[in-house]
Amino acid sequence: MTYKPKNRKNYLTINSADQKWGLAINSVGHQSISENEVYPPNVHPTRYLFNVENGRTLSEYQLLYITKGRGTFCSKSAGKFSVKEGHMFLLFPGEWHTYKPDENTGWNEYWIGFNGKFVDEWVSSGFLSKENPVFKIGLNEEVISLYNRAIVIAEAQEASYQQALSGITCNLVSMAIYLSRNLSFNKSDIASQINLAKIAVLDNINDITPEELARITCMSYSKFRKIFKEYTGFAPSQYIQEVRINMAKEMLTNTSKSIKEIAFELGYENKDYFFTVFKKITGTTPISYRVYTQGTAE
Repeated sequence: MTYKPKNRKNYLTINSADQKWGLAINSVGHQSISENEVYPPNVHPTRYLFNVENGRTLSEYQLLYITKGRGTFCSKSAGKFSVKEGHMFLLFPGEWHTYKPDENTGWNEYWIGFNGKFVDEWVSSGFLSKENPVFKIGLNEEVISLYNRAIVIAEAQEASYQQALSGITCNLVSMAIYLSRNLSFNKSDIASQINLAKIAVLDNINDITPEELARITCMSYSKFRKIFKEYTGFAPSQYIQEVRINMAKEMLTNTSKSIKEIAFELGYENKDYFFTVFKKITGTTPISYRVYTQGTAE
């Protein structure tokens, strides 16, 4: 006999205080769908049931994780995807979608449903997109543990359980972004190239340029700049400045070197330019920073 994990489903109530928190959880659960089993099973509240041919539109976000089997997912904005174990996909409120496991494999799915201004802001800021709702993260024990922890908390419904669930949901969304981006970078060897560039910055902080970093990684500058910013969130020149300023903070705090010496060691043209850049990035001057951290000026 094939072992089938216990299905666990929790549909939650949300009070006015929970809504003010910024993220509220509507449902969380796990179900295992066998080969040729009717999908979705007729064991969910009416608002969650749907015909896979016609699809549905929800009034909440849902993050689903497939841990066994394969199937399809389709949404209005993204089109149709093949999904399988190790894939997550995000449903958006007001967005038509449908999904189902392959009849030949079935699948195991975890899900968590939620609403709130925090997620709305992530969407409006471009971290989450209806056009890119699928995250290829691989099978990850930590992600599964987070879903299971959420299920246990939802089943107990102890005081302030919604706040605990909101923290887990933030973690799950963050892990989806983090793991999918790094998995794709690692497969293309981008991670090692970017790390090579980062090391070059640390080793040559006083005279390195973005163009030299591109040459080190054997890329054209335009390609390197695009990939570097996608990976780090910084343009190469901005990253060099950030590293220099972090080094300057360390030297201002832990050495007695003059500000002029620090500026020279870090490759700044002169003391005044160093002052300008330092204040722009930190909001304070090097002198004020040293006084604050050391209690002494020049």
